[in-house]
Amino acid sequence: MTASPNRSEPLRLPPQGNGWRGALRALIGFVALGGLLVACLVHTTPTLLTDWQVHARARAVPNAQVSAGTCKTTVIVHVCDVTVSLRTPTATVTRQVNYLFTGLHVGDYSIAVMADPERPDLVTTDLGLDQLWNRTITVLAIVLGLAGIIVAAGFAMIRNSRAASAAAAA
Repeated sequence: MTASPNRSEPLRLPPQGNGWRGALRALIGFVALGGLLVACLVHTTPTLLTDWQVHARARAVPNAQVSAGTCKTTVIVHVCDVTVSLRTPTATVTRQVNYLFTGLHVGDYSIAVMADPERPDLVTTDLGLDQLWNRTITVLAIVLGLAGIIVAAGFAMIRNSRAASAAAAA
């Protein structure tokens, strides 16, 4: 159907509302991205922060051992989970550490257990300390990227909602 050229009023299209399906998709997206953001912060950040606390004074610990350790690589992103144990005069400290970093690497990683003599409860590995800046930049990029996507999507939803309301009112 075409509009007559003699018509004086503008042609109006119905508003493109997404309805409940669009709202549900947006809610699922927000929950998924928010879950990824929280998982990154909860799983990776505590080890990163404690490694920054001990990195200057950490020394190799000969009486420590690695009881479990795995590294998985996806393209250039490496995720390593390691369980380290250290016997101290008062107790045995066991700690699970998680490392998320980027880079090109082929083969296996070898690690040595490291600890600050004044803070043996914050036992870590040389891999974590060697990749400290890389880990920090990687986590910041992921957190800022996810937060940026969530905020931008929120603004886009608000803008679309206002545009649909304005179009319906006109």
